[in-house]
Amino acid sequence: MDKKIGFIGCGQMGQAMIQGMIDAKLMKAENIAATALSDETIDFVSDEYGIHISNDNKQLARESDLLFLAIKPYIYHGVIQEIKDEVPPDTVIVTIAAGITLDAIKEAFGRNVKVIRSMPNTPSLVGAGMSVLCPNDFVTEEELADVMEVFESFGEAEIIEEKLMDAVPAISGSSPAFVYMFIEAMADTAVQQGFPRDKAYKIASQAVQGAAKMVKETGRHPGELKDAVCTPGGVTIAGVTELEHSGMRSSIIQAMEACTKKSKELSKGE
Repeated sequence: MDKKIGFIGCGQMGQAMIQGMIDAKLMKAENIAATALSDETIDFVSDEYGIHISNDNKQLARESDLLFLAIKPYIYHGVIQEIKDEVPPDTVIVTIAAGITLDAIKEAFGRNVKVIRSMPNTPSLVGAGMSVLCPNDFVTEEELADVMEVFESFGEAEIIEEKLMDAVPAISGSSPAFVYMFIEAMADTAVQQGFPRDKAYKIASQAVQGAAKMVKETGRHPGELKDAVCTPGGVTIAGVTELEHSGMRSSIIQAMEACTKKSKELSKGE
């Protein structure tokens, strides 16, 4: 891609995306730049990824064709106030934060700007990301295609209506944390039963990965796939019954509803 890509903020999410782009050979390191607050992060990112990184947000804003705001929601306003007069009219701004609406970005800039609201997730680091995007009306189809190409270089991407964006953190942005807890719990039980921890993590994580791949690639309903594992009177249905007794489904639903509620609160500035 013949674009200059900039990241204001280069924490875990920004680094995951940069690594994904470089690994996929979509972008050369010399065409990616970033900023960070701490010297420690600047030194680490420079050594690890070979990109130019500094603490100069204004210069980065002036020089980027695609400008990713990979910062925490609570500092968006301050950063935009710093760079709003530096961003060229043709630059596409991509937000990466829960609760930051397209209208809020436009209002903060005080003018019409090209904005794509996005929600990637950290598995982007290993080329298995799931990202959701929502452009405003000023983004052209070609510009959207360029940004989609970036996100698809480290996983998969979907475009949705903005009214659905508050539900995205629960289903893809935050959900890896829930899955990690599930894997950890399975591995802990295996260790309790005598497995070495490294083997427990490998077996549990591969089982989860395989199950997800079955859902995705077969197109079969998850309940149907679950039933196929449950031999009558067998060990699996015994475990499934216990999970139902302990309210696993209810706990997951409540966790996802909590994520969505928090995202909506952020959207309202609460």
